Amino acid sequence: MHAIGGNGGGQVAGDLNAARDEFTDLAGELDDCLTQLDDLGVQVKDPDVGLVDFPSVREGEDVLLCWRLGEDEIGYWHHVADGFAGRKPIDWGE
Repeated sequence: MHAIGGNGGGQVAGDLNAARDEFTDLAGELDDCLTQLDDLGVQVKDPDVGLVDFPSVREGEDVLLCWRLGEDEIGYWHHVADGFAGRKPIDWGE
């Protein structure tokens, strides 16, 4: 029998340890994914909503292409200082 500190809610210590280990492993995998994205130049702005930016150049100026989870394509850009609130549609015909 294993003792559990606090209110274990009827969980066996082994179950809690396994859940903790799985969480730790998944957190490590997430960190690896974020590192790989960063290495590619992708800027993860808000992982909770799936918001990412991609550095680019528009008319000689550094800008960010912007994509959010659920959008079919990268269809927006903004000035580096403007952030998400300054998103403008990309005019691919420019």
